[in-house]
Amino acid sequence: MLLLAGVVFVGWLVVWAVFPTRTYSSTWAPKLATLTGFGKQAIRMLLFVFPVVFVYVVACVYLHLQKDGDHDTRSRTRWVFRTRMAAWRRPVLVRGPLGIVTPMELAFLLMLLVLLVWFYCAYVTTEFAKIRIKLPGEKLWQARLEKAARRLGTAGSLCVAFLFLPVARGSALLPLVGLTSEASVKYHVWLGNLAMVIFTAHGLCYISFWASTDQIDQMLKWARTRMANVAGELTLLCGLAMWATALPRVRRRMFELFYYAHHLYIAFILFCALHVGVTVFCFVLPGVFVFAVDRGLRFLQSRARVRLVSARLLPSQAVELNFAKSPCLGYNPTSTLFVNVPSVSRLQWHPFTVTSSSSLEPDTLSVVVTSRGAWTRKLYETVSSLPPSGGHLGVSVEGPYCAAAASTRFLGYDSLVMVSGGSGITPFISVIRELVHQSGAAETVQAPRLLLVCVFKTSAELDMLDLLVPVSGGLSAISRLDLRIEAFVTREGEPSAARKQAGREVWFKPWPSEAPVAPVLGSSGWLCLGAVVASSFAVFLVLVAALQRFYIYPVDGDTNHVYPWAARTMLNLLFLGASVAGVTGAAFLWNKRGSNDEEMKVKSVDGPTPGMSPVALLHWAGGVERELESLPAQPLLQATNVHFGHRPDLKRMLLGIEGENVGVMASGPQGMLEDVSTICSSGPASNLHFQSISFTW
Repeated sequence: MLLLAGVVFVGWLVVWAVFPTRTYSSTWAPKLATLTGFGKQAIRMLLFVFPVVFVYVVACVYLHLQKDGDHDTRSRTRWVFRTRMAAWRRPVLVRGPLGIVTPMELAFLLMLLVLLVWFYCAYVTTEFAKIRIKLPGEKLWQARLEKAARRLGTAGSLCVAFLFLPVARGSALLPLVGLTSEASVKYHVWLGNLAMVIFTAHGLCYISFWASTDQIDQMLKWARTRMANVAGELTLLCGLAMWATALPRVRRRMFELFYYAHHLYIAFILFCALHVGVTVFCFVLPGVFVFAVDRGLRFLQSRARVRLVSARLLPSQAVELNFAKSPCLGYNPTSTLFVNVPSVSRLQWHPFTVTSSSSLEPDTLSVVVTSRGAWTRKLYETVSSLPPSGGHLGVSVEGPYCAAAASTRFLGYDSLVMVSGGSGITPFISVIRELVHQSGAAETVQAPRLLLVCVFKTSAELDMLDLLVPVSGGLSAISRLDLRIEAFVTREGEPSAARKQAGREVWFKPWPSEAPVAPVLGSSGWLCLGAVVASSFAVFLVLVAALQRFYIYPVDGDTNHVYPWAARTMLNLLFLGASVAGVTGAAFLWNKRGSNDEEMKVKSVDGPTPGMSPVALLHWAGGVERELESLPAQPLLQATNVHFGHRPDLKRMLLGIEGENVGVMASGPQGMLEDVSTICSSGPASNLHFQSISFTW
């Protein structure tokens, strides 16, 4: 099945490579026209849209079968494959504009660039060979400039064809290749930068051509049956606005500006389609279609209010939110949940790592929110102002999103080192809780030796270690792990003399309209998603075929020179939106009706969580860098060392880990990720396998 999908995908890339050549225009196109019978749009649909939809549906079926198959066999197969591909996954570029890049990522990037250069050069060569002077007094270089400018726009469409695929959070294509939704954002950034460079050059070249031929008034024209210049200029302006606000410095300092400006993607898609016409828009339609289905399902899930059971307020101004969860919802460690709290902000959605384990806590889903910005501080203040019981907080969620292989990626290591900075510890809470379940569920499962290196600014943040203790299993469960914790407090030279304050629990009153967090398409989500994609695409094809055959063809006759491009494009976009909205809405309502009975069975999660964690005494127990053996013999205390006044010597710690197969996971500031990546990619670290958990939404 995967082989078939791979062959179709490679064939799709071959079509991109052949399309600008004379082989396509003189041989392929006439034969395809006689086969389809619906003109150029049908040919583009067949060549550029159908293969991606086919691969997507195959991916959904494959993931559904994998979900119901032999988990142990899949884990061993994946581990053997990853071991053989270990050299391709080691970081090769660390500090640079591309971030942390592996040889595999670099190879795919170079192949994309080669395809892009070939696509443009082949087009330009073909165009220059048959160039003709159209305007009186026009020079050869000006005619060539116009052709080169036009094909820059066509080359940019190749980047846009891939642009939306990495940001479809619930896409089946991401887990098929072992990607998480947050890790794939990096590829979206690469493609976006590349596309905007090409589109900017496209626009500047056309302005230069118009200025040199005294046609600057062309900038204000909207042709009836040709490319609309005004629409293209609006497309470029929308792209430039998103590009400028997405610069790392702007995004970090003014995230809200970046967030709201990126909603211009709707206008970007609309004006792009109006600029090039529906036939050329088929180049980018696959990514837009997949993203539209994903966005539609996310919208439907986000409209519902979910049941927030309780919140745990930590003295470090972090808050743990505990949601009721449907037992049929399974997710993997390091999954991401998007949260919206209307009383804080109706428009803002923020991603947080899930800290619970769906295996260990089947009825609860938890995230931790640390106070780092205006939104998170206001959330903490809102929760802390509520009474201990009987209050209410309306919350909506999207997700959780994760990679299919992420849950077993760390089980095959002899040792697992987790390096975190500040709130970067949250992904590792879910990893440790999952390993607690794995070690207790089967005696044959050998959990790896664990080393958690966590760096905090102040001792108050040590209360994040409280969350390592699973509510359901307690200390007796975590004692089954071979766990060592090295905590570093960088801004304090000695333990604080003040006694640590205990955390506070807030319990919420359920409302009848609220429901547990549940999969948007039910327990057979992947199979249902494949059916949704296939059905919506089929409905779209039927609507477009009817439009073309019975409405446009009698007027235009497949010449593309009579019927207005703008009207035809808007009708196609309308049919696209209607087919996606109709099918996704029907599937969502069908699954929601089937899950109502299950939601009624989900009981409230009663019983307090631990009020005072055993690590609450860590930062005032006395003695710098002291093993806490004198404290009560509790497993987490015995496993923890606290160091004050300096950062960890990561190179010494990582290179000192014994074993042939050591996994290294890092989560935190970019500088820390780069430091860990540099160590793991060095010569002496051949046994270290690096994995970065980066959140660059």
